[in-house]
Amino acid sequence: MSMKRSTKDRIRATHTGSLPRPPEMLDKMRAMAAGQPYDTDAYESALTKHVVETIRKQVAAGINTVTDGECSKPSFTLYLAERLDGFESRMPSGGLPVPTGPMGIGGRDAAMFPDFYRNVLENNPFKHTIRMPPRVCVGPIRYVGRDKLQRDIRNLKNAVQAAGADECFMPSSAPVYQSANEFYKSEDEFFEAFGAAMREEWKAILDAGILLQVDFPTLVSAWDTKSNTMTLAEYRKWAEHRIAHLNHAMRGLPEDRIRFHTCYGVNFGPRVSDLGLEDIIDLIFTIKAGAYSFEAANPRHEHEFHVFERVKLPPGKILIPGAVTHSNVMIEHPEAVADHMERWARVVGVGNVIFGNDCGFQSTAGNTEIPMTVAWAKLQALGEGAQIASKRLSAQTP
Repeated sequence: MSMKRSTKDRIRATHTGSLPRPPEMLDKMRAMAAGQPYDTDAYESALTKHVVETIRKQVAAGINTVTDGECSKPSFTLYLAERLDGFESRMPSGGLPVPTGPMGIGGRDAAMFPDFYRNVLENNPFKHTIRMPPRVCVGPIRYVGRDKLQRDIRNLKNAVQAAGADECFMPSSAPVYQSANEFYKSEDEFFEAFGAAMREEWKAILDAGILLQVDFPTLVSAWDTKSNTMTLAEYRKWAEHRIAHLNHAMRGLPEDRIRFHTCYGVNFGPRVSDLGLEDIIDLIFTIKAGAYSFEAANPRHEHEFHVFERVKLPPGKILIPGAVTHSNVMIEHPEAVADHMERWARVVGVGNVIFGNDCGFQSTAGNTEIPMTVAWAKLQALGEGAQIASKRLSAQTP
């Protein structure tokens, strides 16, 4: 079944995936990542319980298309380590560095605002995130996460049924280059193998009747990194090449049941050097998905609904702009959220837009930037804003 669309009587709300994990989950995740013994039965029981609770709270907040909060994923890097074979961990000679987290560290933004980023490092909200040694590709990449994936599918579907939600999705990673390659002869071979492995996970999610969300944050966030010295034209060429690999892996999958998400990372920062949506939206629209999720609620991107006064939305596609943000802790007022939704609905059509948050509230488990109470208050504002926008739009003359 195709993903559900908004109507003027019901603006649909969703989110991008990750939500803060409770302490009982974090302790066990740290033990898992460190290769230390832990009570597996207690972990599985806590996981099942937390998925039920997080789905219930999403429905209560007015979120229509729900997910499990990525409860079982310490981060995308660590979850891939569990589910892909062909890699080995290598501890750096000086041990694991303290994680810094924000994508802006070392990039253009950090050069322009060194005092802000110095404060970020001195009060590092990422220092307690779950981490593991870097991994290196040393053999054929194979998908070995079937048992964990089926557990996650089972937990999600059971919780959705118990809460009475009418639609759900599951995030999964795009082929990402977070590991050195010592096995494949070229980057192209590496990404083709990576995509083939992830395709197995994507097909299983879709076959289970769940919407698939393919996450590829670095498609746009890599613009502002220490290693990037490309011009915009060169960066677009790089992005086209990565999209070609992604589309090859997604070939033949039902686009009307796939969401694509990209963002600028988890970064409380000035964000002046973010890539503009208009600089890359045409390339994003070539991705074989039915809906596109991106940042639109934070002050650096809130104006970008104007882009679609000039750029035509491809037929049949859906936009999922953020209506609340992960980039600050201020709780958006539901009336302001509704205003934001109405602006987008006027520009692209109410049936072509549903609303989420800019990015996950805890993409790496243990990050303290967005406390649990703040995350849920933002989702509540999102759900209430959608209800207000629905009432306003339904009252308007056709």
